[in-house]
Amino acid sequence: MAGDSIYKVIDKEDIVFFEETIGEEYILKKDEQLLEYSKDYTEDLLFMPELVLLPKNSLEISKILTYCNSKKIPVTPRGAGTGLAGAALPVYGGIVLATSRLNKILNIDLNNFQMTTEPGVINQLLKDELAKYNLAYPPDPASKGSCFIGGNIAHSSGGPQALKYGTTKDYVLNLEVVLPTGEILWTGANTLKNSTGYNLTQLFIGSEGTLGVVTKIVLKIVPLVSHQSLLIAAFDNITDACAAVSPLFLAGLQPLAVELLDKTGVKMVCEYKKISNPFPAGNYFLMLAYEGSDIHDFEKIADKTYEVCIAHNLKDMLLADTTDMQNTFWNIRRSIGEVAKLVSIYKEEDTIVPRSALPELVEEVERLALIYGFRTVCYGHAGDGNLHINILKDNMTDQKWDIELPKAITKIFEKCKELGGTISGEHGIGWVQKPYMSIVLNDTHFRLLRGIKNVFDPNGIMNPGKIFDAK
Repeated sequence: MAGDSIYKVIDKEDIVFFEETIGEEYILKKDEQLLEYSKDYTEDLLFMPELVLLPKNSLEISKILTYCNSKKIPVTPRGAGTGLAGAALPVYGGIVLATSRLNKILNIDLNNFQMTTEPGVINQLLKDELAKYNLAYPPDPASKGSCFIGGNIAHSSGGPQALKYGTTKDYVLNLEVVLPTGEILWTGANTLKNSTGYNLTQLFIGSEGTLGVVTKIVLKIVPLVSHQSLLIAAFDNITDACAAVSPLFLAGLQPLAVELLDKTGVKMVCEYKKISNPFPAGNYFLMLAYEGSDIHDFEKIADKTYEVCIAHNLKDMLLADTTDMQNTFWNIRRSIGEVAKLVSIYKEEDTIVPRSALPELVEEVERLALIYGFRTVCYGHAGDGNLHINILKDNMTDQKWDIELPKAITKIFEKCKELGGTISGEHGIGWVQKPYMSIVLNDTHFRLLRGIKNVFDPNGIMNPGKIFDAK
């Protein structure tokens, strides 16, 4: 528990109420059960909840929140626990409200190209269901095979395809939410246009469960494009790799994704998984994905891409011309963060700058790594300037890790601000990033953010300690 708690400790009377509300079988109390919900994918942090509740619908959640609000019991909403900023950690104890039973796709509207789903549906399963109708939901975070759509809403998740299609926020039309007071509210309308007052829907996207609990989601969906191609471009230095990105668009190309990897990350994954390294020789790589309705479209695309890259000192280019080859490259790309966590205690910083500034940011990271003595694996979305910086503890002493490293991270974020960026592109703030918020936000920002929080959650029960400190 974070410091001296300002919240009520759960007692037998509270447990009886929760049992009457959702049923005893949907309340987790044993230490081994609670342990699973005491952590997420964030570093090696652990905060034990007092109870885990698994409600099945918005009415049960309404009763739970009404009660907790009256008793001042902290509530931490949780999806699949794949977050990387500690947003699902119950740092003040209380209850974890898990959405795993709210796992139904409620409707696919083929006439209006939208769907309604509950928050506990896995991103990939949602995609698979839409594919049956030749439809797609584009946002594709690295954890798409396990993360819940509700968690994607909480963080406004992105992924490689954000370059062409945008992030989660661009696909949410309407939300059913339960407020901390127990009121159930639809935030918007099931329409593509809506200029009726303040945009409450967008306010909830990225709010990390600090304003209420999302219980239903209306999403915009798009036609499924049947063919994809993947080119792997190798460069000796990151400046050349990043310099090639904008000219692709100027050449009339529209990549689905432009991903940046370094050879350290690729080697780490291949060695850990004991697989052959399929990447061409080079220090930095661009994974250039395109989509089209006809496989023959890609011949001209590949030629144009090669012309652009060769003008920026391309070292080698490889075409992944089969689905199996493409999957191999994407699996390596999506595994870097996961493997980094397995090979060492680590921290992952989700930085974002204008894409032309990526080389300068990477150079600063490499400079700081030498000064402070840490090892990094950098990868991310070169097309939109979103760089994931994995800092590995390896043999660093605890003192350097706990005392000196935050100084280096501060300097990284200061560089992001200097370059016109910010401290998180898609992972959110949660628990671990909030000490750095003042680097990019001033007192006016905090006054407005706290004002919004107080309007929705006057007793501060919703996911306390996230984004900024609890009351």
